Amino acid sequence: MKVSLFITCLVDMFKTDVGKSMVELLERLGCEVDFPEGQVCCGQPSYNSGYVEDTKPAMKKMITAFQDADYVVAPSGSCAFMFKEYPKIFAGDPEWERKARNLADKTYEFTQFIVDVLKIEDVGARLDGKATYHPSCHMTRLLGVKEAPMKLLKNVKGLEIEPLPNAHNCCGFGGTFSVKMGPISEKMVDEKVQHVEETEAEYLIGADCGCLMNIGGRIDRKGKPIKVLHIAEVLNSGHGGEHIGHKN
Repeated sequence: MKVSLFITCLVDMFKTDVGKSMVELLERLGCEVDFPEGQVCCGQPSYNSGYVEDTKPAMKKMITAFQDADYVVAPSGSCAFMFKEYPKIFAGDPEWERKARNLADKTYEFTQFIVDVLKIEDVGARLDGKATYHPSCHMTRLLGVKEAPMKLLKNVKGLEIEPLPNAHNCCGFGGTFSVKMGPISEKMVDEKVQHVEETEAEYLIGADCGCLMNIGGRIDRKGKPIKVLHIAEVLNSGHGGEHIGHKN
């Protein structure tokens, strides 16, 4: 099965180990992974800030970059959902609406792809310790991916999953929200860190690097001994594990 990697800006620039773990796991599960080099930002930050027309050139570049892909897989529910928005954005455009729909229909978030397309719930991972999972807003509420991460995590050998109190609450990142509404965002992430601490978990796991950078940054500034991991790193653990356990 051929998979084209939609790496996302945050993974490309800040969290390269997440990308490595993702590729290694997909290849171990029998996928042939390629990386379309024409990809850029999906346009979410500027689109969500109201600059729709200014964002369309970047969107068109992404549509073109992935036009020959069989499946597009992203380590982010937020960015994957942005591709799902493209058909609405290009509705009525005689050239781009069909292309946008084609991209949206073949795009999956990482855990969603493993569970719903590959039909795998146990990837053979191992990570000893107690963890809690943060369900990011876009991934659960907009993309609708809720069960796939938990199905995979419950089969990670040695890992004890502790429910996160008020898990549905936003961590305060929200992309440009954390920039425009800094004091409010700070209070929200402080609450999230407090709830993570209540679980006494050694690991905080999530599936969106934006949330993990926000929460992990706050954990680091507070000096808390909690390791922050993307779910791709967890699911790739136990197979050499060189990417696991990087703090924040």
